[in-house]
This record gives sequence, structure tokens and C-alpha cells, in this order.
Amino acid sequence: MEIDNIVDAIQANRIRITDHADEECESDQLTFDEVYFSVFHGEIIEDYPDDKPYPSCLIYGQTFSGDPVHSVWAFNDENKWAVLITVYRPDPDRWINFRVRREKS
Repeated sequence: MEIDNIVDAIQANRIRITDHADEECESDQLTFDEVYFSVFHGEIIEDYPDDKPYPSCLIYGQTFSGDPVHSVWAFNDENKWAVLITVYRPDPDRWINFRVRREKS
């Protein structure tokens, strides 16, 4: 999956936000504009090509103020729509530089 596909979908307003992602944004006090910004300036750190019904990926980015954000996006290659599955502020105890998962002890 390529991040450009998700960026293009966001810019063209071809996105769906799951109820779960909406709840997580509210819970972590994130706006959708911050989530979109984090994607525009972010990077894919994990790919999930076998996810159903569409392949998905984990994107690491930052808010306007530089706080780390992780968001999981699926992309439908047929209609070029992106789906925001979940979003959260990553726990620094579980991530190295917010890009690599720490080994569970």
C-alpha cells in the first residue's frame, strides 16, 4: 500500500471514518484535521496486506504541535476510498521512536 493513495483519498474527501475511530479521536482529544495532517506528513510503519475486506496499514505521524499519532487506514483500490479504522496516541513504553514495536517482556 502507498501512503499517496490515502493522502489523495483524504484530499478528495473519499474517506469513511469508523465509529471506533471517531470514538478514539474523541477519547484521545484528537481532531480529524490533526489525523489528516499526521497522514500528510507521516509514513507507513506497518503493512497489513491480508486484512479484509481491504488491505490496511499503520501510519505514524504527528499533530500540528508535534505529538505522535498512529492511525490505521484501509484502502479500497477499486473505488479509491480510504477508511480510517482506528487512531490513537501511541504509548512510548510500547514503541521505539513511535515506529517500531518494543518486544513484550
